Amino acid sequence: MTETHLDHVVLWVNDPLASLEFYEKTVGLTGVRAAEYAEGKASFPSVRVSAGSLLDLVPLTMAGSMNAIPGAEATAGQPVNHVCLAMDKQAFEALRGRLEDGGVAVSPYSHNSFGARGAAPRSFYFRDPDGNIIEARHYDE
Repeated sequence: MTETHLDHVVLWVNDPLASLEFYEKTVGLTGVRAAEYAEGKASFPSVRVSAGSLLDLVPLTMAGSMNAIPGAEATAGQPVNHVCLAMDKQAFEALRGRLEDGGVAVSPYSHNSFGARGAAPRSFYFRDPDGNIIEARHYDE
């Protein structure tokens, strides 16, 4: 059986470059197509979560043109409960420190919550500048 992987998640954002900066500087992800977006050569920038997955930072103003399927334009602002980023323990602790240093509210730790690789010893939640909820977690290696 072949494995299926998550390719990308689209997050609606008000200011893609401000969101890109948050995900790069605070979350620690690498920006993709930032210059192309700033030059008007790409519709949106992204940030790389892993070698095979991205978070696309799509401007909310594009909602009306999202017509890949009937009714898709109505999905702008449609709530997704949260997106979870898994990382090693060191990166997890560094992320929490950067969030707290940057004045970003973080939830208390959750313990042993279930995810793709089983129970994660610790996780916490925070919001990006557009209100999207992000969970960060680490697994025992």
